[in-house]
Amino acid sequence: MTKLIRTVLASTLPLAVPAFPVHATPALQGETAPVVRAEPVQGVLNQSWYNYVADINEAEKELTSDLKRATDREDRADAWEEYEVELADADKDYVKEMRQRGYKVARVTMLAYND
Repeated sequence: MTKLIRTVLASTLPLAVPAFPVHATPALQGETAPVVRAEPVQGVLNQSWYNYVADINEAEKELTSDLKRATDREDRADAWEEYEVELADADKDYVKEMRQRGYKVARVTMLAYND
């Protein structure tokens, strides 16, 4: 892949971050919001990363479609649950592929305590 194509594709990566209205996210309903990687593992832009971004974009489209068709609270909850499962699956596949290629994959979680 040429450097120009990588640069162009890299400039589209911020589109992988969910752009849903604030009121639609489960985090405001007392649940945790699904986590989407903002950067590739160790900064490596490879086919695994682009597949991950495509999986995230597809999951977002499905969530949007499911939420539009939802008729009640249960339908909306099912849509969010399916979305979270798809995100977890995409992340699991991406991490597995990167580990197979010899990259160390880690995720840092920071907790804040208010005393």
